[in-house]
Amino acid sequence: MKRWAAECLGTFGLVFAGTGAIVINSVSHGSITHVGVALTLGLIVLAMIYTFGDVSGAHLNPAVTMAFAVARRFSWREVPGYVLAQTVGAFAASVLLRSLFPSDEKLGATLPAGSTSQSFILEVILTFLLMTVILSVSTGAKEKGITAGIAIGAVIGLEAMFAGPICGASMNPARSLAPAVVGGHLHSVWIYLLAPVLGAMLAVPACCAFRETGCCSPSGSEGTGR
Repeated sequence: MKRWAAECLGTFGLVFAGTGAIVINSVSHGSITHVGVALTLGLIVLAMIYTFGDVSGAHLNPAVTMAFAVARRFSWREVPGYVLAQTVGAFAASVLLRSLFPSDEKLGATLPAGSTSQSFILEVILTFLLMTVILSVSTGAKEKGITAGIAIGAVIGLEAMFAGPICGASMNPARSLAPAVVGGHLHSVWIYLLAPVLGAMLAVPACCAFRETGCCSPSGSEGTGR
């Protein structure tokens, strides 16, 4: 229950601050700016990893949880509880933002600015890169684990900064599903449910190709993620 609570609270913090920055940027006529939104996403993930990483691994993302299970660093039996906790946290954040900003229509929902295929491919690649970083910094020398939050937060901020205007740079099904449902923007949500999972799964064999033998095995750590 403590691990589920950590995942719920961590994902709540991620969605509340991350999509909240987008909402406040909209209602304040751009006072935060796109760069500010990207930095907010990176910093809140960094903070949540250092807050909850030693409790639950701070996955904060169903795609990350499933990829850890595929990599045999996490038990499949625990996946449903983690995904449910992450989803509950994300929905709680979106419902709260709706009550605070009832006039905002999108609630920070991720929507394609271009074609569907363009956003799908971008989300796959972005999540692939993110999961590759997560798998790498969550194994090996102890010093890498200490700096994992910085590396993961930095890559999230970087990807949000350059790809956010096109695809939303979600990389997280829970982060996209909650504002889409609460805000009523469901027409493109499938992109952000499927593409991040696919990208995270592709990162597992890629990591095995350059990491030491046995990096993705039951003896590995459970890592930290978005």
